[in-house]
Amino acid sequence: MANSYKDLQNSHPCFGGHKNNAGRIHLPVSPGCNIGCRFCDRTINDVEERPGVTSKIITPDESIDIIAKALDVCPDIRVAGIAGPGDTLATDNALETFKKIKEKFPQLIKCMSTNGLLLDERADEIIETGIDSLTVTVNAVDPGIEAKLNKYIIWHGKKIEGREAAEILIENQLKGIRKIAAAGITVKINTVLVPEINGGHIEEIAKTVAEAGAKIYNIIPLIPQYELSDVKAPVCAEIDEARTKAGKYIDVFRHCQHCRADAVGVPGKSEFGDQIYQRRTGVKDTFSHG
Repeated sequence: MANSYKDLQNSHPCFGGHKNNAGRIHLPVSPGCNIGCRFCDRTINDVEERPGVTSKIITPDESIDIIAKALDVCPDIRVAGIAGPGDTLATDNALETFKKIKEKFPQLIKCMSTNGLLLDERADEIIETGIDSLTVTVNAVDPGIEAKLNKYIIWHGKKIEGREAAEILIENQLKGIRKIAAAGITVKINTVLVPEINGGHIEEIAKTVAEAGAKIYNIIPLIPQYELSDVKAPVCAEIDEARTKAGKYIDVFRHCQHCRADAVGVPGKSEFGDQIYQRRTGVKDTFSHG
């Protein structure tokens, strides 16, 4: 049975467990992506501290050895998470990894992040792995706004662009969230805040995902890059305002650390990623957005 939302608040750093020195390891097993976010720059390097970045891609089998090594170095690790660098449902790697973790490290909380494009159709597989929490990035619930943030989707082998792509993505996200939440798995929502695009839309997103069954909401400030490199990042007042509006409908998480896809340790207190993943290249190698 999955850990309850209350349990996660005490033991998962992305739900409030950071107060109890709860650590996490991110396993970069998911290489490919199936949507084209206009702000996403997925890269392999050792230097940037942000989502979508890893020093290497590992296999599901390698992930088990890496977890064992990480637990020796940092016994405070309570969570095994998969957050990229691509989408966790675009390949089978993440689900395969979670099945292995369930068998080898049953004490660890299993946490997955996805863009949600395939969430509806793969919900039963996700539930079967026994994950404890699922994070879905929902940047809009209005297709007109979503199309300004995401160029296209790759869905069943077909590239779909613009509003049509946005409509499919949003529908699949919300259907999937309902299925996962109904199974008793805690659903967290991430929204990248781009004030001039979705700044006035946060309240509607929060209300909609809460009605679908999500428990907690995390607002991530835009890092200006890729096609939105000239767009201003939100200032503190804009982030606070968005959080206040979202908080009318759903619990809001306020301590996100913008973790790498291969982070290891207690957020804000210890970081062992260099040691565990043997980062050493220091070279930025950009993924394609195909």
